[in-house]
Formats: sequence, structure tokens, C-alpha cells
Amino acid sequence: MTDDAPELRASDADRERVAEVLRDALAEGRLDMAEFEERLEATYQARTYGELAPITRDLPATAAPAVSLSKRPLEDGSWGSRIVGGEGTSTWAVALLSGFQRKGRWTVPRRFTCLAFMGGGEIDLREANFADREVEINCVAVMGGVSVIVPPGVEVVMRGIGIMGGFDHHEEETLPDPGAPRVIVTGVAFWGGVEVEHKVTKAERRRLKEERRQERLARRENRHELHESRRERREEHRKTRHHPRPDNH
Repeated sequence: MTDDAPELRASDADRERVAEVLRDALAEGRLDMAEFEERLEATYQARTYGELAPITRDLPATAAPAVSLSKRPLEDGSWGSRIVGGEGTSTWAVALLSGFQRKGRWTVPRRFTCLAFMGGGEIDLREANFADREVEINCVAVMGGVSVIVPPGVEVVMRGIGIMGGFDHHEEETLPDPGAPRVIVTGVAFWGGVEVEHKVTKAERRRLKEERRQERLARRENRHELHESRRERREEHRKTRHHPRPDNH
């Protein structure tokens, strides 16, 4: 575990690497059960590298888990790769008789605040990274509106108050993905509205469309092969009826 950036927030993967070192140390007799349980509890409560570092400091250097400060993805596109820590690209937005957008590749901070006064805003999280596993989006809409778009699999909690306005969440019918971030939407809508909906990206929509097209082609090919097989059987049956086999007796 590195000491170069003690305040950098640790990921779930970092904690799991430390836990694996502790399990190995227990199996090798370097730790007794009481020490193992105490250190394991400290591992899962640790928030930064500085808190993780002492847990394995007295274990062999070869056992210490390597931590990448570049925070490379655990798996390209996985939720673990998108929870990156840090302060976030942007922490606020304002639309006064106008509009604002936050979309594309950006990092959602732990708390994002926005105001839409007689205007509108769009907060698109479909391609975003997240500073933490739980983020809060505080929306104030006064005679205006804010649209929050989240990718499928993300858990959304609505805690806003509508005064002659409303908070509307188009909920998913499926359960949240394991490891996906949690988005809490709070704030006030006065003669305005805040809307949250789950949508896939355009690229994902194209991919799903292509998958469906390939499935249709496969079904069509299967039907064609089945039709040809039946036609051949009918043809064989017709030939057999018109040209019976000779009697050998």
C-alpha cells in the first residue's frame, strides 16, 4: 500500500486487495484470529489510502498489495471503473431565463447543486464518472425545470419537495446493478418540476438495435432452413409415391 497519496480515497477494489493479504497472513500463521478480525474490520471502514497503509505495514513487502494512483479501470465500462474519487468536474450550475447542460464524460461530485429560474437544465449521468458510490443532486426549480438522466441499473432516491410543482421519477422495473452508484435527488420545485428518467446512451441504443437485427436475421434464416427441409421431405415423399420401390419377391 502506497504512502505517496494518503488522502486519496480508496476504492472497493483497494480494500479487497488488503483483505486478501490479511487472509493469506492468517493462513500462514502471521496473524491470529483476533488480529485478523480487527484488521479486516478496519480495512472495510477505511476511506483513504492513509487509513489502509498501516493495516499491512508489518507484513512482508511481497504481500503488500499494489495500488495504482492512476485509478485504471477494473474492467472497461464496469461500475467499479467509474467510481473514481476526487472532487468532481463541476459542483454547480445556474439557468436564469436560459439553460444549462452537464453531459458526456464528466465526474459527478459528491454533491451537485443547480438552480433553474424560468429556465431549464439537463444533468446527464449516462457517460459520467462518480466521485463516490453515493452522490447527491440538489435541484431548485422556480418556474423552470431540471431533467436528470441516469443509466439503467443506477439506484435513484427522490427526496425533493414540490410546491405547486413536482418531482417525477420514471422508475425502473429491475433491481439496481451490483456495485452501481446511488443517486439522491433533493431540492425544491416551485411552479416548476424536476424529472428523473433512466435511459441508455445512443451508442448502447444502436448496439441493442443491431443485436435485435441480428436476432431477426437469425430467426429468418432458421425459418428458411426449416422451410427448405420441409420442401425436400415433401419432394422425397412425392417421388416415393410415384416411383415405388420394386418388389424383390
